[in-house]
Amino acid sequence: MTIAARLRDLRFRMEYYLLRVVVGTVRLFPLETAASVSAWSWARLAPVLNPKRHQRALDNLRQAFPEKSTAELKQIRHRHWENLGRVMAETMQIDRLISDPSRIQIEPAAMFERYRSKLGSAVGISLHMGNWELAIWPLTIAGANPAAIYRSVTNPYVDQYLRDQRKDLYPGGLFGRGKVGDHGDDRKTARVITDFVRRGGRLGMVCDLYDRTGIPIPFFGRPARTQAIGAMVARRVGARIWLSRCRRIGTSSQFVIELRELRVPRSSNQSADVQWVMTEMQAQFEDWIRDTPEQWMWSNRRWS
Repeated sequence: MTIAARLRDLRFRMEYYLLRVVVGTVRLFPLETAASVSAWSWARLAPVLNPKRHQRALDNLRQAFPEKSTAELKQIRHRHWENLGRVMAETMQIDRLISDPSRIQIEPAAMFERYRSKLGSAVGISLHMGNWELAIWPLTIAGANPAAIYRSVTNPYVDQYLRDQRKDLYPGGLFGRGKVGDHGDDRKTARVITDFVRRGGRLGMVCDLYDRTGIPIPFFGRPARTQAIGAMVARRVGARIWLSRCRRIGTSSQFVIELRELRVPRSSNQSADVQWVMTEMQAQFEDWIRDTPEQWMWSNRRWS
């Protein structure tokens, strides 16, 4: 191993040990306490530590809600940072959160019970709302052995730790996009997940961020390039698409997971079918965001 490689490995290990210290500290406190403290901290520190994302959140809100006053938009932005703070603390105690069945409701319950034992191949698609990590939960408790796509972390020790922490949510495993992980190459990942769903697998993903290779889809009145891989896989292999959002109840670490089936057309025009699915999907996401705007991740890039 070269000196440069040794130094890089040392840096990776130090980052990993620091993460474990932070996680260990957060886990000393009850879930609700840790989430509240984290929410308070994020709302005050994020604007200072990351002014670019702070400004982007306001710009995105102005695009989405031109009818609202600046004061209203800033209040939504403040509460959005609080929500992200809660998500961080909850992620560090995710095992405790999902072990308490009273914290997560599924709606509509009747539809979930009707389909939970006969899901077949499925693609579950969600958005960065509430605590989006939990949006997969209906597939998990249905015994559907879901897997998910996630963005790989460059640090291999941190990447493996984060994967291990999510094994109870995604018992089918994680397919990584990026440089690290079992399937780091995006084209290889696309082939792997297509085969996974074709064989009857259930795959989860989020699909509400800007993707420079995506297709332009209307979103709050403007075209937004959006990753289409979920719609393409479902259309190609004949899988169902389930849309879900995780809605936080008040400021607690309690949630409602809302489900909606999005039927996939299969005409002779594959491109038109995918375009229709993506348009319907983003329209539903827009409706959900309008309902609880403070719970969506406005600080992420959405438009070019």
